[in-house]
Amino acid sequence: MATTPSNPAVREVDAKTVKAWIDAGEAVLFDVREAEEHARERIPGASLSPLSKFDPASLPRDGGMKIVLHCQGGKRSMDAATRLVNAAGCEAFSLKGGIQAWKAAGLDIHENRKVPISLMRQVQITIGIILLLGTGLSYAVSLWFLILPGFIGAGQLVAGLTGTCGLAALLSIAPWNRVMRPAVQG
Repeated sequence: MATTPSNPAVREVDAKTVKAWIDAGEAVLFDVREAEEHARERIPGASLSPLSKFDPASLPRDGGMKIVLHCQGGKRSMDAATRLVNAAGCEAFSLKGGIQAWKAAGLDIHENRKVPISLMRQVQITIGIILLLGTGLSYAVSLWFLILPGFIGAGQLVAGLTGTCGLAALLSIAPWNRVMRPAVQG
């Protein structure tokens, strides 16, 4: 268990320790990833509390249970744990390495491959494809295909300046993203 230098009340804990705590009834686990990520794969028994809407006051702190937060790789859960400690003055734990470390430790997860990958990953994949395609076609066919990477660069600039991503909005209405998602369970 490592104590972070920025906040001694937030500790990172390895997956097997967290699993032992949960099995012994000593800890509650909160997933601070977004709802789409949680719906696609989650640690059994983890409750959803997305970082984008994270409210430290909403987490139960009674009964002497350890509060453990997790995300994909550990960064968001450290942020949430720090917020919790600062707001409530209680001890909080972050699953070191997130759900990726949980899976690497061979521990069970619930997985639903019918739920699309996160919108952000879809945006990143689409941008990568367009950049590679535009660059390759400009080399092999015509320099005019450099318009594609230029268009993507302009779109990213607008997204950064306005906080609105047109590509994300477009992908969000794609047929595979309109599929009814199952109710998110703990």
